[in-house]
Amino acid sequence: MIPRLDAGQPMPESLRGAVIALGNFDGFHLGHQAVAGEAIGWARAEGRPAIIATFDPHPVRHFAPDAPPFRLTTLDQRQELFAAAGADAMLVFAFNAELAGTTAGDFVVKLLGERLGVAGVVTGEDFTFGKGRGGNLGVLRAVGAETGIAARAVGPVMDGGEPVSSSRIRGALKAGDCPTATRLLTRPFAIRGTVRHGDKLGRTIGFPTANVSLENYLRPRYGIYAVTGVLPGGQVVKGAANLGVRPQFDPPKELLEPHFFDFSGDLYGQEIEVALHHFLRPEAKFTSLEALTAQIEADCTRARELLG
Repeated sequence: MIPRLDAGQPMPESLRGAVIALGNFDGFHLGHQAVAGEAIGWARAEGRPAIIATFDPHPVRHFAPDAPPFRLTTLDQRQELFAAAGADAMLVFAFNAELAGTTAGDFVVKLLGERLGVAGVVTGEDFTFGKGRGGNLGVLRAVGAETGIAARAVGPVMDGGEPVSSSRIRGALKAGDCPTATRLLTRPFAIRGTVRHGDKLGRTIGFPTANVSLENYLRPRYGIYAVTGVLPGGQVVKGAANLGVRPQFDPPKELLEPHFFDFSGDLYGQEIEVALHHFLRPEAKFTSLEALTAQIEADCTRARELLG
């Protein structure tokens, strides 16, 4: 795994002179991948390290702490995605009051230049930074030129006549439109978390589930999904999952509950990742346990068909 660097600390000597892709990169979708690809290609052409930067927490969380959950990826997931893209390191800017109050000029001169020793920066064309969003591509180029930092920008990646964006992906997931989200992300949306103990009703009706909290992830449309799971050790399994508040049971509890086909094992306390491939139906309340069980059997049959 590539190293995770703290932007509040001096850059390790071996990574000074890097080209960095600068953005939030939550989701690391097609548009983000284009920015990262430009930075990595530029770095390779000049024999420099290639670093992908991100902000955590997301700036929106700092300015609107009560905003509903909206994350598409955790830091761990981003670190793996950045490594797979070819970066030499991941750089994390802690988005706090100090960073929010840093002027655009100081961000370029003191952070990117002095502390991090950056040689080149690649952003999206609409990237803004610094106190009051006072910095943009023009500022980055002008101040960077005085500091010895070159800057490039990558235009939006288009899909179906519209730019690829995190907000577009969030909209697709909220609508249960997994194919669109998967296309724009270049992989299915995946929730990673530690399996916790539930009420164990699933095992009594023959469908044991691995219960995972949704934490800071965006809430996709509540309902039943065809899923795949990556288990500890890398084993990939297929299954069906309930994502939502389980209207059959009181009190309602928001959970992701995958049932993995042809799997028996103890996952409690272990981290798994569950990818949403197809939305099957909304959540529903059934008149009896028998009716619920029959519907779960039908859901599992349909999920197996869709997952091939």
